This record gives sequence, C-alpha cells and structure tokens, in this order.
Amino acid sequence: MKKIGRQGYKLPGVARLLWTTVTLTLSIGGILQHTSPGRAGNPHPKRYAYSDVIKKMVQRNVHRTPVYGYRVVNEYPHNPTSFTQGLLYDKGFLYESTGLYGKSTIRKVDVATGKALRTQRLPARYFGEGLGIWKGRLVQLTWRSRTGFVYDKDLNKTGEFAYRTEGWGMTQSEKSMIMSDGSDILRFWEPARFKEVGRVRVHDHGSPIGFINELEYIKGEIYANIWGTDYIARISPDTGKILGWIDLSGLLTSSRLPTEAVLNGIAYDREGDRLFVTGKSWPRLFEIKLVPN
Repeated sequence: MKKIGRQGYKLPGVARLLWTTVTLTLSIGGILQHTSPGRAGNPHPKRYAYSDVIKKMVQRNVHRTPVYGYRVVNEYPHNPTSFTQGLLYDKGFLYESTGLYGKSTIRKVDVATGKALRTQRLPARYFGEGLGIWKGRLVQLTWRSRTGFVYDKDLNKTGEFAYRTEGWGMTQSEKSMIMSDGSDILRFWEPARFKEVGRVRVHDHGSPIGFINELEYIKGEIYANIWGTDYIARISPDTGKILGWIDLSGLLTSSRLPTEAVLNGIAYDREGDRLFVTGKSWPRLFEIKLVPN
C-alpha cells in the first residue's frame, strides 16, 4: 500500500493496511480517517475517500484556483497489462515504468500502436515506480526498496542509487530531478548524485495535498496525478502552491477495469506541444487539450 502523511513515515506491520490520518484544513474541517485504497495484493480496496475530499476542496476553492476540463484530440492503444507508474515522451517514443512485484518493467513504446519496442524487467523484489530523464539517461524509482536504476535509451542498466523515502513519481526541470513519495512533499535532487537539494510542500490555499504520484514538468509547472482521484494538480515548483486543477472525470469509464486501474501517467511532447495521459491497466492512451471551465 501507499501511505499518506506530511512526513512520509513508513507504516509498520498491520498498520500498513490503514491510513492513520489525513490532515486537511477544509471547511468540512477536522481530521479525516479512511481505509487505504491499497496497492497490489489488496483485492477489495475502498474506492476512494480521498477522491471525495479533493473534489470538495476543488469545489470550495473554485473561485480562487482555476479548474480545467479537457478535449480529447487523439486516442492510441495502451497495453492493459501495463500497471503504469511512470511515463515520459522523448524524441518520438514513450518510455514507461510499470509496477507490481514480479511484473515490474521499463519499456520503450511506440505511441501509435502502443507496442513495446524494448522491455527490461526488474528483479521480482522491486516494484517499479516513477520515471525521469536527464541528459539521455533514464532514471527509474522503486516503491519501498529505496533503490533507483539508471538506463541508457536502449534500456541497458548503467547504474543504481539509493534514497531515503518511498519512491512514487519523478520528472525533471531544467536544473533538477523532482520526485514524490506519496506525501505532500516534492523533493528536488541534484541530478549527477541523486541527492536532495530542496523541497516544497504542496498545498491549495493552506490545505496540504497528499497522494502526489506521477509527475511531469510542463512549461515551468509540475503536473501531478493525485492518486486515487480523477485530478491532476498543476503545481508551482517554487512555492508548492496549486496553480490549477485538471478534472479528467469520464475520460475512461469501464466496469471491466480492475479496481486499481486509476488515472496515472502524464507525458508531454515539448516539440509538438502534445499532452498524453493514461492510467494503470488502461487500454487507451489519450492525447488531450485543456479547456478552462
């Protein structure tokens, strides 16, 4: 399971099956407690109290924080066996990190067909997570192993490194690698050594935003999936303030999807100004344009 918490503490034993507290300063007020929606291995997770929390907060702040809808420009096939944890676009191809113990991979994917052109499997003890790129090197996080991997563009592993938190999402600005650990913290790394050099806490008018998952850096903003919800947050990398929300409700609906097939996966084609989104085990990849509400 993933955690939530301002400090990003790991939860021991049975406590991993519960969210101890989710603290948000909302008009509905107080401390919200709810059962974890879980990761792999929890076949009947609750779906998802935090989604309602975020929805109410977005509605509450709608006159202060812009909300965007979407228009679908194109649809492409996406491998439904891909438990998407990290996604990026580079020089005509998608690169994707997928999760689940014993099934985690990093893949080079043809956009038009959704077919994996190259695949590198992770050892079974690792759960693949966020994916970034720096000077032609692909950087992949793992969930609880506190271990990251470095690859060349042909997916040959060229190195690995350690970090102190869980790994969730990853992207890169002009100066830093940026990672999330499932709390309300975004961490900035010096790319050559993968060492933390700064951090911000993500908030919407004072309310901390947890469950920050897959990341993409777009035109000076950090786009972040909020795990278990239909929302992408647009975040200031300088202050952590939410600059806007993207509501992707209704983008993909199917009663046949697994319970954990949530929205997760953002990739941006800078040259073509194309924004791609998908989800865990989704059969489709969507190219979208944002529409102000």
